[in-house]
Amino acid sequence: MMLVNKLFISLLAPAFLFAASSAYAQETPTVAPAGVKIVGAKEVQDLQAKGATLVDTRRAEEYGEGSIKGAISVPYDPEKSAKTSDGVFDPSLDKFNLSKLADKNAHIVSFCNSGTCFKSYKAAVVLAKAGYKNVYWYRDGVPDWKARKLPME
Repeated sequence: MMLVNKLFISLLAPAFLFAASSAYAQETPTVAPAGVKIVGAKEVQDLQAKGATLVDTRRAEEYGEGSIKGAISVPYDPEKSAKTSDGVFDPSLDKFNLSKLADKNAHIVSFCNSGTCFKSYKAAVVLAKAGYKNVYWYRDGVPDWKARKLPME
């Protein structure tokens, strides 16, 4: 009996904890913030073919492990502001370096790790509020891109 209990604790308990924490992961808003358009993988490809800048907002380490081919790393990190389904947050608590994105007329696509990753959502909001005219948000991000077997580097 002790062996069964130890086996449960060492093998199954972590799986249950992971599943429970995943179920409670806060989802990003499902509508685009003002001044931003939500796009899917096909639209991202079309925008990139026309010269859009793809911005990977994940941490530099994540970018280094693989990103959408041609994307640049502009981490939205640290991300200290609240994550709320209504999309309200205080960008002054966070860090996002706009200096890598000087052209406010450029087409810019922000992305990260799917609908529970707020970094790309927040980056899109910050860009739109800073006066960038052509801001797109790829909500499904890297996991969707990988699942579609699209080019990574």
